Amino acid sequence: MDVVTLSRIQFALTIMFHYLFPPLTIGLGVVMAYLEGMYLRTRDPVYATAARFWTGLFAVTFAIGVATGIVMEFEFGTNWAGFSRYVGDVFGSALAAEGIFAFFLESGFLAVVVFGWGRVSAGFHFAATVLVSLGSIFSAVWILVANSWQQTPAGHRVVPVLRDGQPFVVRGEQVFRAEIEDFGAMLLNPSTLDRILHTLFGAFILGSFFVLSVSAWYLLHRRHEEFARRSFSGALLFATVFSVAELLSGHSNARMVAREQPDKLAAMEAHFHTGPADLHLFGIPDTRAQKVRMGISVPGGLGLLAFDSTAASVAGLDAVPERLRPPVGPVFASFHAMVALGTFFAGITLLASFLRWRGRLWNQRWLLWIFVFAVGGAVAANELGWVAAEMGRQPWVVHPGFVKDEAGRLVLDAAGMLQYRPGEGLLTRDAVSPAVGAPQVLASIVMFWLVYLLLGAVWLFVLDRKIRAGPAPVEPPERTSAEGLRETAAGLALHEQSLSEAKDGNGSR
Repeated sequence: MDVVTLSRIQFALTIMFHYLFPPLTIGLGVVMAYLEGMYLRTRDPVYATAARFWTGLFAVTFAIGVATGIVMEFEFGTNWAGFSRYVGDVFGSALAAEGIFAFFLESGFLAVVVFGWGRVSAGFHFAATVLVSLGSIFSAVWILVANSWQQTPAGHRVVPVLRDGQPFVVRGEQVFRAEIEDFGAMLLNPSTLDRILHTLFGAFILGSFFVLSVSAWYLLHRRHEEFARRSFSGALLFATVFSVAELLSGHSNARMVAREQPDKLAAMEAHFHTGPADLHLFGIPDTRAQKVRMGISVPGGLGLLAFDSTAASVAGLDAVPERLRPPVGPVFASFHAMVALGTFFAGITLLASFLRWRGRLWNQRWLLWIFVFAVGGAVAANELGWVAAEMGRQPWVVHPGFVKDEAGRLVLDAAGMLQYRPGEGLLTRDAVSPAVGAPQVLASIVMFWLVYLLLGAVWLFVLDRKIRAGPAPVEPPERTSAEGLRETAAGLALHEQSLSEAKDGNGSR
């Protein structure tokens, strides 16, 4: 394979492994803040125990996420020098803001959240947990601003790169770079808000389903049942709200893609010919025959969802030069699998919420078993969403955007082709580093994955050990009072129950 393909494989593997962790920490952070807030409101020690337990799992996941994320920044310089040169001015501001306003906030207060139990007041600890949660969200926001600009660039101008006052030339071609002209327009480019909401909702779903999975496992094994019910109930609330919100966000996101990246939408729906478009529920795209085989579709459904009319003309892949078309197969499959999983999450959480309201949830062992394994679907949905989004803009690493008229409608030329904005965008083949060869990239892929497999094994081992050990009791309060004595007694009773259950579990094994 050539260096471009290997570099793409390397970056895809590293970012997909890294992306296992940030959504989980974002989702767990929200659940932790909720549980601590409930403790402050009710002073029920079970909520404090739950918050402390999930904080321990958050800290382990956060550490692995930081370790795996550093690699990608090195890859920008080693494998993607052309990309770094083109986007450096834009990405520099966004990533600097992420480090200053988000990462320092998250990592600075994380020490208080992890080690502050019994050392700071409950109110201050809750504030630190909220700030850590906000820091993880803000970190994602700035990363998504940079990524959204790659998808729908705005607020910039393209200028030639100069060396000693002369145009800089690589492989016989003059080199250009994007330069920020309007920071606000760059920040709020056409896809920023849709992408932020859709990604954050996906992260909240993943964190909630992780808590649901572990809590359901405890309930099925009759361990830490009160703790598990409180954790499950809180996570179910978030999972239900954000699963439904994700469907609405997905609809808004698809309409944005129809306006800004019709080539991506055409690949997502395997829409080959410009004109009225069906909405495929299932099928296998055949790019040679330019149709979807064994498909089930809603006639005119895509036009209805994107443009409010079943007769609306939707740009097809035939409106894009063949060499610039996204890969239809993986984009179609990943997009439809993500939608199917999102629909499943909404259905299963609404059912569980109804049963919880009727007081019948805890007896539905079949449903609890579904939640034990559903976290795998939440992980897959987050990964598939990124696959659809990133492969959908290929072969561009920075999409140039399309020409529109004054009303914001896409303009087709006399041949019925979409018109790219002249002089903009960066092809993936032009983004790689000319000094790096295929053997070097292949060797680094092997080395990285040996390290990543080790990190993944350590993460799973620590999670398994913490989950099997179960929650620890809350720390005694700083001041002795009747309420404090009751909290301490409740915590000790919960600890004794945990030890007894663990002993019974070891005996049964």
